[in-house]
Amino acid sequence: MRTTRKQRGFTLLEIMLVVSIIVIILGVAISKLGNTTGIAKSMRVQADIQAIKTQLQLYESMNGFYPSTEQGLQALVAQPQNDPRPTRWYQLFTDLPKDPWGSNYIYRNPGQKNSGGYDLYSAGPDRQPDTGDDDCQGSAESSHAHEAARPL
Repeated sequence: MRTTRKQRGFTLLEIMLVVSIIVIILGVAISKLGNTTGIAKSMRVQADIQAIKTQLQLYESMNGFYPSTEQGLQALVAQPQNDPRPTRWYQLFTDLPKDPWGSNYIYRNPGQKNSGGYDLYSAGPDRQPDTGDDDCQGSAESSHAHEAARPL
């Protein structure tokens, strides 16, 4: 004796509803992941700037001054050949860190945003200095001044 079973599949409407729900969930997850990536990049910029500032303070404590704009952060990697020449130079970085967008950090001494010290920041995602998306300004007033990195 055979029993008949009623086999019923999913309708097209039911399948479309499930696919739509999955797409919405994936969209929300991807948007949250994108925001996390931005936060991670900003945190990396802050960490890099803090590391560079620490080496700049060491350079200043050994020589009595920070590197000039012309010498730039490269003065932490290779001994400057132009004035003001450091009296006690040590290689403080083997390679300078790049920001998360692949650009060099911007250093100016004297600073444009901080005329009493230096400016140190990332150009941000657009890789253009002095625009609205510049990330994490770091600066110093003078020798042994209190310094803080802050998002712009």
